[in-house]
Amino acid sequence: MESKKNPKANVSRNGSIYFAVGLALMLFLTNTAINYKTFDKSLIDIGKLDLEEELDEEMILLDQVKPPPPPPPPPAAPEVIDIVEDEEEIEETVIESTETDQEEEIEVEDIVVEEVYEDVEVPFSVIENVPEYPGCEKGSNSAKRKCMSAKIAKFVQRKFNTDLAGDLGLSGRQRINVIFKIDKRGNVVGVRSRAPHPRLEKEAARVINMLPKMKPGRQRGKAVVVPYSLPITFQVQD
Repeated sequence: MESKKNPKANVSRNGSIYFAVGLALMLFLTNTAINYKTFDKSLIDIGKLDLEEELDEEMILLDQVKPPPPPPPPPAAPEVIDIVEDEEEIEETVIESTETDQEEEIEVEDIVVEEVYEDVEVPFSVIENVPEYPGCEKGSNSAKRKCMSAKIAKFVQRKFNTDLAGDLGLSGRQRINVIFKIDKRGNVVGVRSRAPHPRLEKEAARVINMLPKMKPGRQRGKAVVVPYSLPITFQVQD
C-alpha cells in the first residue's frame, strides 16, 4: 500500500521559524498590555465657553478739546482820497529828445588821467638813484652804492654773533645768503635767509631787521622798492 503523504510537506521542517515568530508576537502583545494606560474622564474639566455672555469692558470717555476761534482780522485802513479842485493847474513833464544830428558839434571837456603807481621793484644794480644809507648822502650814484654796501657789511660784522656756529657744533667756513627789500619809505622789509642751520638763519634775519632807516631809491623821480642781496661768510675757529 503506497503512502498518500507528500514527502515535501514536512511540517517539522520549519518548526523553529514558526516558534520564533510566535514568541515575538506574544512578547509584543504582552508589552503592549503592560504599558497601556487609562485615564478617568470625570477628573478632566476643560470648561465651557459661553459665546452668548456679554463682556463688560470699562470705556474711557475723552472730552474733545475744541481749538479757540481765530481772532477777527484787523479792520482795513480807510483809503485816503486826495480831492483836487478843478481850477488847480497840473504841470506836465516834457521829455526832450536826445537825438543828435550829424552836423552838430559836441564839445568834450578835458579828461584828466591819474597815474597809478604800484610798488615797482627796481634792482639795486640798475636803479637811477640808489637808496641812501645814513652817512652815504654825498657823491655820485656809484659812490653811494659802494658806500652803502660797505656800511651794511660793517654793521653785520659788528652785530652778528659768530660764536653761534661753534655752539651748534659747526666747523669750517659758513655761508649765509640773505635777501631783503628797501620799500618806498626806506624801511627794511621782507627779510629772507638761508643757512646751514635754522638758528643761523634767525640770527641773520635779526641783524638785518636792525638796519637803520634809509632814504628810498628813486626811478624816474618816483620812490620805488629796491631788492638787495647780501651774502654773509665767516670762518668757525676750531
